[in-house]
Amino acid sequence: MTDQRRMMINSTQVSYFILGAYFDTGQFQYLFFMIVMLLYLLILCANVLLIVIICVNRSLHEPMYLFLCSLFVNELYGSTGLFPLLLVQILSDVHTVSASLCFLQIFCVYSYASGEFFNLAVMSYDRYLAICYPLQYNTQMSFNKVAMLIAAVWFYNWLTVAVTISLSARLQLCGNIISKVYCDNYFIVKLACSDTTVNNIYGLIGTGLAVCAPLFLILYTYMRILKVCFSGSKQTRQKAVSTCTPHLASLLNFTFGTFFEVLQSRFNMSNVPNTLRIFLSLYFLTCQPLFNPVMYGLKLSKIYILCKNLFCWKS
Repeated sequence: MTDQRRMMINSTQVSYFILGAYFDTGQFQYLFFMIVMLLYLLILCANVLLIVIICVNRSLHEPMYLFLCSLFVNELYGSTGLFPLLLVQILSDVHTVSASLCFLQIFCVYSYASGEFFNLAVMSYDRYLAICYPLQYNTQMSFNKVAMLIAAVWFYNWLTVAVTISLSARLQLCGNIISKVYCDNYFIVKLACSDTTVNNIYGLIGTGLAVCAPLFLILYTYMRILKVCFSGSKQTRQKAVSTCTPHLASLLNFTFGTFFEVLQSRFNMSNVPNTLRIFLSLYFLTCQPLFNPVMYGLKLSKIYILCKNLFCWKS
């Protein structure tokens, strides 16, 4: 591209983006719409149900369940950032989205992903205190501390992602085609004609803090929990297994989903079928919000009993 042509594009502000990963589904268009709509409704119902159960039952007003409530709210938040626009795009023949709406979706998706890791990290810290320091647990994990941790998680995520958006919004772009089914900050930075050094450095640091720091905390707490379990009683081991199993399952599911997303975004996967690439990019945004309420609802006895009693009462 000539310098004159590049300057012409730079002087034109991008007002909309084209989501280039969509393909013509023909007669299956409405079938895909119904499947995605059903998945979204299931996510809404499952997460709202557990949030209501935790809020209205005083027996669940404990740190572990309050952190779970924050996790379920984050699932609703991330799903709402993806599904409404995804449903509109499935039925649309022209897959465009305004720049402001695109950056809003990036804000929701990125803060959701960061919030998921930090919520899981805070929950592992809570289990670490409950299992390793049971006598001091009530004093070390007071209601004020729980509220402070939850507020810190949400505020930190919103702040760091807001900085990411502000850095990307100032870039001069050479195009407006994003090769995904939803808006992604990484792909917008790739479209830039201007210098992206600051974006790349901040993105690297932000990713390290959003992913590596929570994973390090989770790894440390579980090493301490395992140490206590091996040297403790059978009752201690049973308590650890019952409360940590759903947490570990949720962590592994989301970590694999994030790995798939990074893999298909950063590397050339043109030899992979388009449908599979779309599934891999959506996995951590669609499966995790449905996986968590089902896993915690079945594995945590208090929630399971309350759900069972609720449905039996309705019957």
